[in-house]
Amino acid sequence: MLVVDQLSMHLPAFSLSQVTFKISQSDYFMLLGPSGSGKSLLLQIISGLVKPDSGRILFNGNDITSAPAGKRNLGILFQDLALFPHLNVFDNIAYPLRVKKQSGSIVSQTVNELASQFSISHLLKQNVTSLSGGEKQRVALARTLASKPSILLLDEPLSAVDAQLHMDIMAMLRSINRHGTTIIHVTHNYEEVISLASRVGVLNQGQLLQVGEPVEVFQNPRSEFVAKFTGTKNFFRVKGLNATPNGLVYAELPFGKTVAFYTDTIFPHGFVCFPEDSVVLSTQEANQSTLNVFRGYITDIFAQRFGYEVIIDSGFKVSALITRESLDKLNISAGTEIFASIKANAVRFIPEI
Repeated sequence: MLVVDQLSMHLPAFSLSQVTFKISQSDYFMLLGPSGSGKSLLLQIISGLVKPDSGRILFNGNDITSAPAGKRNLGILFQDLALFPHLNVFDNIAYPLRVKKQSGSIVSQTVNELASQFSISHLLKQNVTSLSGGEKQRVALARTLASKPSILLLDEPLSAVDAQLHMDIMAMLRSINRHGTTIIHVTHNYEEVISLASRVGVLNQGQLLQVGEPVEVFQNPRSEFVAKFTGTKNFFRVKGLNATPNGLVYAELPFGKTVAFYTDTIFPHGFVCFPEDSVVLSTQEANQSTLNVFRGYITDIFAQRFGYEVIIDSGFKVSALITRESLDKLNISAGTEIFASIKANAVRFIPEI
């Protein structure tokens, strides 16, 4: 559907270098990277607001690289939302329809349908300056979707919202995508990727380092940067959840193992992950209070910048990061039987929205 082919853009202090990827109909594609990696610039090039120095953008087989933004049928939502402060909610949502000279009946019907979809019908006569942050987000999304764009472009839409609103907007975006809208979403937060993305591209210093499904990218990083930035080598899909009254939850993993963790809110689908440095290794199974203890065999040990990474096969792959002193004390090597322990409060549950 959308092909980004060898896009490059050279600025005095930054270069976007030969970025290539493809997006299919109904994909939820997320560009993940740190601040200054070129994510927003790439989004602006795709939208037509910035012209690249070289490369092509193909949309349904047509070259739109030089097409003006208004002719691309792409909707972009900026981080600052860019609502019109002098207009009420109705007129903000109606703006792109009026620019296209739609009839009054179509404008009214479309605005009311979107307002109902985003639960803001009661706000249509209010000025946007009086709205809460979440209400402004909903108005901005409704306005962006009013012209029925083929692709929705989102620039860090969740970066400035509180935790509850964060979940609400993620659910809204997932619903929009499931109703058929293709989405390209820029973020620096890998948890958003886990919850929302069908595919992800990792960008750093203007270069697209890896593209694939989130599980593939996070479990099999192809570069040191991807591994460190995502920080999610111990990352597993949950098969089932069993909650206890005291807030402890047991997650069943697809390979027959169970991981315990604490959480206040339960979602039917999601992932668990835990950092490598939270994994404690022992050559003997000790009597301890740790709920998560996995027996396995070491398959590899290799040096990292700050210590050593130990890969354990426990029926699934567990990665641990230990110091040189710990490596010498344990006296371990490939093939050594090992017990990997992870405290329940070190395990994170990330819902799949």
